[in-house]
Amino acid sequence: MRRNQRTIKSSAELEGVGLHTGATVHMKLAPGEPDTGLVFVRTDLPDEPPIPANLAHTEQNPRRTTLRNGKAEVNTVEHFCAALMGMGIDNLEVSLDGPELPGLDGSALPFLEALQECGVSEQKAPRATYEVHEPVTVSAGDASVTIVPHDGDDLVLAYTLDFPGTSVGSQYYCVDVNEEAFRTHLAPARTFCFESEVEELRKHGLGQGADFQNTLVIRNGSVLENELRFDNEFVRHKILDLLGDLFLCGVDLKGKVHATKSGHSANRLLVQELAQRIELQENVGTVAPTGMEIKEILNLLPHRYPFLLIDRVLRLDGYRRAVGIKNVTINEPFFQGHWPDQPVMPGVMILEAMAQLAGLLLLRRLENTGKLAVLWSIDKVKLRRPVGPGDQLRIEIEATKIRSKMGQGAAVAKVGSHKVAEALLTFTLVDAG
Repeated sequence: MRRNQRTIKSSAELEGVGLHTGATVHMKLAPGEPDTGLVFVRTDLPDEPPIPANLAHTEQNPRRTTLRNGKAEVNTVEHFCAALMGMGIDNLEVSLDGPELPGLDGSALPFLEALQECGVSEQKAPRATYEVHEPVTVSAGDASVTIVPHDGDDLVLAYTLDFPGTSVGSQYYCVDVNEEAFRTHLAPARTFCFESEVEELRKHGLGQGADFQNTLVIRNGSVLENELRFDNEFVRHKILDLLGDLFLCGVDLKGKVHATKSGHSANRLLVQELAQRIELQENVGTVAPTGMEIKEILNLLPHRYPFLLIDRVLRLDGYRRAVGIKNVTINEPFFQGHWPDQPVMPGVMILEAMAQLAGLLLLRRLENTGKLAVLWSIDKVKLRRPVGPGDQLRIEIEATKIRSKMGQGAAVAKVGSHKVAEALLTFTLVDAG
C-alpha cells in the first residue's frame, strides 16, 4: 500500500566517534522538504556540494557503506539509513563536521531514539513503491542475495550467517520489517568482528574508533568485555546493515529478501539491479511519485515546437535532481538535414535537451519566479553513442550548485542502459521580460 512521505518534526543533535576513522564528529538532523530524500552536508567542507544518499553516490569501500560527491564523503551511513528505513522516514538533511557518522554504541538504537524524540511528520507527497514481480539474484564470491515476490505489505528480510570453523557457526533469522519489529528486533543489534581481525583492520586504517563498548569482539565464541543483547545478535546486525543499504534504492520495497553471507559489496549489487528495474518502470510512469506533464512544462519553459525537447518529467527530487524523457521520432525536424539517409540526433540537440531539463529544475525554486535560466557555459562534454529515431532519451540532472544568480548541474543522457552523453551545465538567472 502506497503511503505519503515523512520527515521529522524537530531537529536533533548527536556526537560521537567514527568507528573506522576514530574522529569525533558532531551530527545535526533537520527536517527535509518532500522529494529531497536523505542529504548529507559536510559543514567542514563549505565549498563542496551536498551528498545525496542514493546509489549514484555510493563508493566501494570495505566494511562500510560510503557516499561521495566531489571531494566530500561520508562513511558508515548504513546504521542510520536502517533507522530511517525502519521508521519510514524519507526526507532529512544531516549536517556533520567530519567524514564519518558517529558509531555511538555500534547499533541503530541511538539513531532510532533520536528520531523518535524528534517526532515524525507526514508530508503531502506520495512515497514511491517498487513491488518485486520476478526474482532478482546477485552474488559476490560465496555471498548471495535474492529478492522474490511477496504477498504481504511489509518488506521481509531473511539472512543466513555462516562462519564455518569458528565458534559462531551458522545463524538464521527472518523478520517482517515494520516500525515495531525494527525497534524491538533489529535496532539494538551491534556491529561485530573477530579478535583475530582487529590487527589487520587497523593496519588498513579501519576500526580506529572501535572499542569493546561499540563493537562486539568475538574470541572463542565469547564476547570480550560485553554481553549479547540477543543470542543471535550477529545475524540480526547483518540484517540491519542490509536494510540500511536497501534505503539507497530511494523507494519502499515490497518483496522478500534472502541473503546468505552477504556484506556491503553484495548488498550494493542488489541495489544496482533493483535500480535498473526501478528506472525501467519510471520510464513508463509506474514508480515515480512526482513529475510534470507537458502542460506544466510549458508553463515554466519558454520553448515551443520545434525546439521544446522535453516530453515529460518523470521525477523531481526537490530542487536537487530531475529525470525527464525525450521520445525521438523520425518526424523530428533536425533529421531532415542531419544525415537524412542515416538519421542521427545532433549532439547539440542532446545538450539542449539537457539544458531544458536543468532549466526546469532551477525555475521550480520559488525565489526564481519571474526569472529565466540562461545557459552560460557547457563543460566536460562527452558524446558517447549515436541517438536515432525510435530511441527514448532519458535525461538526469543533479544540481551541484544553486545560488541567487547562478546554478550548475551535472547532466547525463541515456538510451536504455547505455550512457550517450554527459556534461556540466552552468546557468545564469536573469529577469524575464
